[in-house]
Amino acid sequence: MIQAEDLSTLQGTAPMTELLQQAFDRASELPESQQDEFARFLLAELDSERRWDELLSLPESDDLLDRLADDALDAHKADRTKTLDSAEL
Repeated sequence: MIQAEDLSTLQGTAPMTELLQQAFDRASELPESQQDEFARFLLAELDSERRWDELLSLPESDDLLDRLADDALDAHKADRTKTLDSAEL
């Protein structure tokens, strides 16, 4: 099995944290189909985070976020919002 230290050397990145190594060790015990499902999920999450970081770093994102916040506050003031009840989730 390749250890975190080996991967970091191969990829030129910082070593994996102990917790992440534990998670991957545990995932490696899953059947192959579940490993692939977990890998697809994890890769999709990482890609999504990268896309959000890219979008939020754009200069125009500040204006958009301000407008969205204003719209949300206006909707709340106009009683067009509803209190979230965690029991209903």
